[in-house]
Amino acid sequence: MEKNSPRWEIEKRECAQALLNRPWVTKEADPDLFRAIRSHYEELRDWFREHCGFTLLVTRHFAKLEKVPGRAQPWMGFSEFNDPRDYALFTYGLWFLEGKGEGEQFLLTEMVMAIREHLLGSGVELDWTLYDHRLSMVRALKRLQEMGILQAVDGDEMEWVRSGGDQNVLYESSPLGRYVLRQFPRDLTTYTRMEELGEGLYADTPEGQLLRRKHYIYRRLIQEPVVYDREWSPEELHYVLTQRRSLLEQLANMLGLEGRRYREGLLFFYPEATGEMQLFPTARTISDIALLLAGEARRRLGQENSNLYVDEQGRLHLTRADLEGLVLDLRERYKDYWSQQYRRTRSGELTADLLAHLEEWGLAGHGPGDELWLEPALARWSGNYEEDLQAERQVCSPRTSEPGDCTPVPEQM
Repeated sequence: MEKNSPRWEIEKRECAQALLNRPWVTKEADPDLFRAIRSHYEELRDWFREHCGFTLLVTRHFAKLEKVPGRAQPWMGFSEFNDPRDYALFTYGLWFLEGKGEGEQFLLTEMVMAIREHLLGSGVELDWTLYDHRLSMVRALKRLQEMGILQAVDGDEMEWVRSGGDQNVLYESSPLGRYVLRQFPRDLTTYTRMEELGEGLYADTPEGQLLRRKHYIYRRLIQEPVVYDREWSPEELHYVLTQRRSLLEQLANMLGLEGRRYREGLLFFYPEATGEMQLFPTARTISDIALLLAGEARRRLGQENSNLYVDEQGRLHLTRADLEGLVLDLRERYKDYWSQQYRRTRSGELTADLLAHLEEWGLAGHGPGDELWLEPALARWSGNYEEDLQAERQVCSPRTSEPGDCTPVPEQM
């Protein structure tokens, strides 16, 4: 393939997207992509280091981009973990595996007893006779397996849970475990604030602080669905406004992101669906309901008896009761298109699910009491079902800001 040809640039963007959205790319699981990353290594390494402060590791067996969030968000964690204990056991599982060689086999009971004894030395007690503790350990083990850090050779973790710890599982370790936790520039015990964990070593000079600001802005723009102007500090907003052309060009060339300047901020999107990342709208019915809500809220805003209003930041304010009423009306009109779950669920639960979905994507927020608001970026979307074309739905493309400019896509519900 000729260097800098159109195909070369497409392949480079595919590599960058994979590195951003996967824990790592292994030679064994995806040899073609791994070879492509090695071919583009220098350009990928230099770009991520210069613009994001990320380190690209490439060994004989895998490639990993050591990513750091600009601002940590709840959805950045493991979705299957529902207790802090799960994360702790995941980390201590990595600690245990550091002492194992590649392909070395061990038993689950060996692992859990070593973790328990290690924690007892720190004054923390784990009780494997407790069902919740065993279940947390299994959630951590399953995540370790999904990441390819260890492999179950024989046995089932859930049998260990159900049997009260009497059953066993045989595992085999891989060398990936020692590369999960990223390298920190100094000893962890010297950090005093969570925010420091996301920072590198920046010189206490104007140039060093400018580099820190640049990395922070790029990280947020490529890792979060939307960042509004009001979320930047005055210095950061000045950078976004004055470096807009460079931001647009860099993210387009390396990641295939298209961006536009709107009143609420500089917004980026992928013009086509891709399997490397989660995009809004998702394939879930709750995203379809969010699109319907966007159009319905805009229509009601112009009605004389509407309680909805827009503040100076472009946010559409409403109460939880208002939102629930909108959702009920939408369900009455469109329930035949919805999944059985949302046709039958209680209105309060449906509203809560919808609000959580919108907040996760930066499209809604809530204040004290029952105060809610829909973010201005949600107004860039609208959805409705075509009665005469039931196999299609209409959704607004994020590439247009006109409410009525919609593009049909296949029905997925």
